[in-house]
Amino acid sequence: MKIVVLTGAGISAESGLKTFRDSNGLWEGHDVLSVASPEGYANNPELVLDFYNKRRQQLLEVTPNIAHKALAALEKEHDVVIITQNVDDLHERAGSNHVIHLHGELLKVRSTFDENLVLDWKEDLNLGDFCEHNHQLRPHIVWFGEAVPMLDIAIEQVENADIIIIVGTSMQVYPAADLIQYAPYDSQIYFVDPNPSIASSKQIKVYAEKATTGVPKVVANINALEG
Repeated sequence: MKIVVLTGAGISAESGLKTFRDSNGLWEGHDVLSVASPEGYANNPELVLDFYNKRRQQLLEVTPNIAHKALAALEKEHDVVIITQNVDDLHERAGSNHVIHLHGELLKVRSTFDENLVLDWKEDLNLGDFCEHNHQLRPHIVWFGEAVPMLDIAIEQVENADIIIIVGTSMQVYPAADLIQYAPYDSQIYFVDPNPSIASSKQIKVYAEKATTGVPKVVANINALEG
C-alpha cells in the first residue's frame, strides 16, 4: 500500500520548534519577507544569515516527537513517502527514509553561483563562507518568489497514493495546498489538525487534535484495516 504524508509546521511545533509565522505575519519579530525572500537577502544578507543561524541552532536542540516516530514506523509495513513543508530534519531523525522537502532544508546550504551545489551544514553560516567557485553560500531554503523545485515530484507521489495523511498544516498555503487536488478519487485521506479547515466526508476522516495524539490513531487505524 502506498501512503503519502503531507506535513506542516504543526507536527514540528510539538518538538519545540516555533511555527513559520504568528498571527500578525511576523517570524521571530521580523517581517517574513525581510528574512525569507531574495529581496530581503539582497537588502540585508547579514540579517538573513543570522536569522537562519538561530533557527539552525534551535533545530539541533530539539528531537523528533511521537508523531514523527509513528510515521516512521509505518515504513515497516508500507511504501511511505513524506512530503513536508518543514525545513527541519525531524522526520529523518525519527527514521523516515523517503522525505521530500518542498521548502528546502535548514541543515543544508547552497552556492549562489550554482544552485545545484548543495552542502550539508550544521554550523553558523556567515558572509565570507564561499563555495568551491568562490561565491557566497546561502541557506538552502525556498524563499517567497522562488520556484519550488520538488513540486512536480511531490505531485507524482500524491497521484499514486492509496492513502494520504495530512498533519499539522492547513493546506491553505500555495503551492503545497494544490497537492491534495491530485489525490486519486478512490484514495482515503486522513486529516490531523487541532483546528481542521475541512470536515469529514466519505473520503476524508478528520482527527481534530494535535499531531502527537492524532497520528498514532491514524497509524493504528491503517494497521487495523490491513490486519
